Amino acid sequence: MLKIFKKHVHGFCDGLSRRDFLQIGGGGLGAMSLPAILQAESNAGITSSNKAVIHLHLAGGPSHQDMFDLKPEAPSEFRGEFNPIHTNVPGLDICEHMPQLSTMADKFAVIRSLVGMQNSHSHFHTSTGYNNRDLSNVGGRPYFGSVIARLQGAADTGAPPYISYMGGEPGYLGPVYRPYKPSGTDLKLRSITEERLNNRRQLLGSLDQIRRDIDSTGQLDALDSYTQQAAELVTSGSVADALDLKLEEPSKVKQYGNTYKNLLIARRLVEAGSRVVTVQSGGWDTHSNNFKSLKTRLAELDMAVSTLITDLSERGLDQDVTLIVWGEFGRTPRVNSKAGRDHWPRLAMAFMAGGGMRLGQAIGTSSKNAEYAKDRPVHFQEVIATLYHNMGINCETTQLIDPNGRPQYLLDHRQPIAELV
Repeated sequence: MLKIFKKHVHGFCDGLSRRDFLQIGGGGLGAMSLPAILQAESNAGITSSNKAVIHLHLAGGPSHQDMFDLKPEAPSEFRGEFNPIHTNVPGLDICEHMPQLSTMADKFAVIRSLVGMQNSHSHFHTSTGYNNRDLSNVGGRPYFGSVIARLQGAADTGAPPYISYMGGEPGYLGPVYRPYKPSGTDLKLRSITEERLNNRRQLLGSLDQIRRDIDSTGQLDALDSYTQQAAELVTSGSVADALDLKLEEPSKVKQYGNTYKNLLIARRLVEAGSRVVTVQSGGWDTHSNNFKSLKTRLAELDMAVSTLITDLSERGLDQDVTLIVWGEFGRTPRVNSKAGRDHWPRLAMAFMAGGGMRLGQAIGTSSKNAEYAKDRPVHFQEVIATLYHNMGINCETTQLIDPNGRPQYLLDHRQPIAELV
C-alpha cells in the first residue's frame, strides 16, 4: 500500500475530497485517489523551460509604510515607530528591521505605488488578477499557477508544474489544473513494486474508460491525470526528495529559519522542475500591536528572503526564477488607538526579485503619509502580467477558452511592468 499522509480533510466543488492519504490497493475506480495533484497532460508541442515563479503571500495584508515605504518626515500618528535605513542602492531606503536585505537591494525591486487591490482577506485576487465573482458562472478565474500549468505543462523532470501550500483554484480550467498541495514527505512505495503499480494503473485506466463517455464534467479526466502523475511521482522520487529537508544541509535549513522552511522547499521544488510554487506566511493582519508584531515578523522575513535571493543567485537560478512577495492589501496610514493599522486597499506594496529583471530600483512613489499613489500607479494585474512575461507567456495575445466556448484573455492589464522587463 502506498500512502501520502495529510493532516486535514478538505472538500472541493468537484466532488473530490483532499483525503488524509493517497492509497493504492484493492480494485475499482476509487482504488487510487490523489485529488490534490495537478494536471499531467502531455501538452504536446510545448517546449519545456526552466522558468519558474516562487510566490510568497503575506496573509493578512503587510504594512507597506513599515517595510519599504517609510515616511520619517510624517507626523508621529502616521510615521509609526520604525526608522528607515540606507541600502546598497542610493535612494532606496527600507525598514531598519531588514538589515540583510539592505545589503542586497541591487538584487530586488520594490513597487511602492500598487493599486487596484481588494479589501478581502483572500489570495484570490493576487493569484488571478480578479475578484472571486468574475466569470463565476463558468467556474471562476483560474489562479496564475493553473494557467501556467495549462499552457506549459510539466517540465521534462515530470514534477508537478503547480505546487501550492496555500491552496489554489483552477477556475474554468477544471480540476485537472488544481495544484498539488503537499502536507508531508512520505511519498515512498510500501509493499508494492513498480511493476505492480503500473499494472494497477493500467487496470484503473480501463475501468475509467468505461465511464468516460458518460462523464460531462471533466472529473474523470482529472482523476486519470492525477493517477498517472501519482505513479510517476512515487517512482521517480524527485519531488519526494525536494520535499525532504533532511536531504538539505542543516546549516542551510537554519539560515531560512523555522517560519520560512517552506521557502527552502520551494527553491528545491523549482530545481526539481516545478514551474510555480506558492508559500504563505500568516500573521500580517496587524489591527493591534503592529510594531511589536512586525519587529519579529520582519526579522524572520529578512533572514529567509535574503537567504533565498542568495541561493537563487549562487545556483544560477536568478535569471530564470522570479520571486514575488506581497499580500492582499496595505495598511492604514494613521496608526489606530491599539497601536495597529487597519485594512487599506487603496495602496499596497510588492517585492520582486530574480526573473532576469532590471532590479535595484523602487517603482512609483506614494503621498506624504502613504495614503495613495503619487506617481506611476502600478495596477496589481501588471505584476501578474510581469510574472507571465517572465515565464514566456504573452498576455497581449494569449487566450484560453472557457466552458461556454468563449476566448478569455488572461488579464485586462496585459503589459508587464516596463521598468522591470
